[in-house]
Amino acid sequence: MKDAVARLTPLGVIVLALLREGDMHPYEMMRLMRHRHDERLVSITNGTVYHTVARLVRAGLMAEVGVDREGNRPERTIYALTAEGREAFVEWVRRELPRIDRPAEFRVALAEAHNLDRAETIALLRERCTALSAEREKHRHGRRKALADDVSEQFLLEVEREERMLDADLRWLDALVERLERRDFEWGVENLPRSDRYLEQRKAARL
Repeated sequence: MKDAVARLTPLGVIVLALLREGDMHPYEMMRLMRHRHDERLVSITNGTVYHTVARLVRAGLMAEVGVDREGNRPERTIYALTAEGREAFVEWVRRELPRIDRPAEFRVALAEAHNLDRAETIALLRERCTALSAEREKHRHGRRKALADDVSEQFLLEVEREERMLDADLRWLDALVERLERRDFEWGVENLPRSDRYLEQRKAARL
């Protein structure tokens, strides 16, 4: 399982997340990802999606479960999430959420964090806050030392910017944890009622 998690790409994670909503064919996946503007997180092309699907099938994380032959459309293979795929997906999100050295992966993990238990999500985000605080202190200490050594501020602008960015990130994460700790903050999607609009989007994506 560790090897499967290590080989997962951000696009692969999003594909597995889609299959948690139900079985679907790759064309439906692409239409849903584009409708939800997932291109802000990953590159979405026919080639990358079909290649990712093939890799996930070979890894045993998703499996063929049927063929869509509706109307005059070309046959489309329908896929479902396997138990191994569900486990690998959750483990990937769990691994990436507290890490601070992989910003692209963190964005995807945050987008899919609702697939984790609320308490676990809070714990992982607090772990991330601890790591970010240490990183901010490293930048702060380095900048102070450089200024004490008469280094011109013009050479330290990127260090200052990074410190401010870490400040902002920490403030946002602290506020998010506070929201998650309130039980009136809706969390988790498995038991959410499927709205008419959601069902319409799924139907349109299958066409």
